Amino acid sequence: MEYKLGELFCGPGGIAYGAMTADIGNGDKIVHTWANDYDVDTCRTYSHNICPNFDDSVICCDVRKLNLSNLGQIDALAYGFPCNDFSVVGEQKGFNGNYGPLYSYGVQVLKLYKPSWFLAENVGGLKSANDGNAFNKILSDMKAAGYRVYPNLYCFEKYGVPQARHRIIIVGIRNDLPFEFKIPSYLPYQNMDVSCQTAIEVPPIPENAPNNELTNQSAQVIERLRHIRPGQNAFNADLPEELKLKVRGAKISQIYKRLDPDKPAYTVTGSGGGGTHIYHWEEPRALTNRERARLQTFPDDYIFEGSKESVRKQIGMAVPCRGAKIIFEAILKTFAGIEYEYVEPTIKEENDND
Repeated sequence: MEYKLGELFCGPGGIAYGAMTADIGNGDKIVHTWANDYDVDTCRTYSHNICPNFDDSVICCDVRKLNLSNLGQIDALAYGFPCNDFSVVGEQKGFNGNYGPLYSYGVQVLKLYKPSWFLAENVGGLKSANDGNAFNKILSDMKAAGYRVYPNLYCFEKYGVPQARHRIIIVGIRNDLPFEFKIPSYLPYQNMDVSCQTAIEVPPIPENAPNNELTNQSAQVIERLRHIRPGQNAFNADLPEELKLKVRGAKISQIYKRLDPDKPAYTVTGSGGGGTHIYHWEEPRALTNRERARLQTFPDDYIFEGSKESVRKQIGMAVPCRGAKIIFEAILKTFAGIEYEYVEPTIKEENDND
C-alpha cells in the first residue's frame, strides 16, 4: 500500500523525512504528494531534500491565501500547525493570537479530501492554552470532520532522540475505517544512548558537512561560558559580578545554558539571540547548526537552505526525524494489521471517541 501524503506547515521536512523513511517490512510506504509553508528558505530546504525532482509540489505561501481545493487527492495529512500562541515560553494567547486559529486549515483539508488518517503536531503547552479550552476545541473539530483522535504527549528522549523535546501529537483515523491506533511503546529504546555528546560526536561530523559554520562569540560571552559548568546556566553558575546578566523578573533556564554531555540536550528552539543558541558542554561556544541538526536526528547530508540564522530557526521548529518515523511506522502497522508494542496514552480524558 502506498499512502499519498499532503502537508501543511511542512517546515524543513522533519515530519516528511520520518514519513519517507518509515519501513515496516511489508512494502507499505508513505510518499510525498504536496506540501505548504510560508517561509521561502524553509520551502527550499524541503524541496531540496524531500522532493528535489518535484519543486512545484511545494507551495510557498501563507496558508490563509492557499487554494485548499486545488491541492490534489491524498491518503494522509500531516501538519505541525504553528505553536507560537500555545507555547509556555510565549504569552500563550491561544486562539486569541495570530497563529492559534491556523489549525483550522488542516481541519478544512480533512473535510475536503477525507484522507484515511492524519498526524497533527504541536507543543505540550497546547493542552493548557485558554484554560484547556483550545485543546478541547481542536479535538472536537477534528472529530466533527469525521475522525477518531488519539492524542498523546510524546517525550522524544524516551524514543531514542538525544533531546528532551515534549510534543503533543494527535493521530486521527477516519471514522468508517476499522482501525484503532495505539501509542507506540518507548520500551524498545530504553537502552539507547541518548546523550547529547554521543549524538554530536559519534560518528564525528565530517569536515565538509553542510551547515556546520561556527558562530562568532564575543569575548565577554566566551569568558562567561568559561565560568559555567556543564548543565548550568547564566543564573545558577558562579559568575563574577561583571559577567552576571542584569535581568529582572523571570529567568529562563536556557540562557547561556551548557549541555550536560551525559544527558539528552534540552529543547532545541528556533531562537538564538540573548544566550539561547544551546552551548557546548566543554568548548566556550554555541553549537553549530549541524550539531543542532544532529540533536533533531537529521542526517548529516540533509542540507538546510538560507542564512545561518534562517537555518537555526528551521532546525528549531522541526519535528525530530526519528520520533516522526516511529509514529509513522506505528500508523502503517495499524493499517496493515501488524501488532506492535504499545503503551497507554498520557492524555486520557480527551481521548474519547464516542
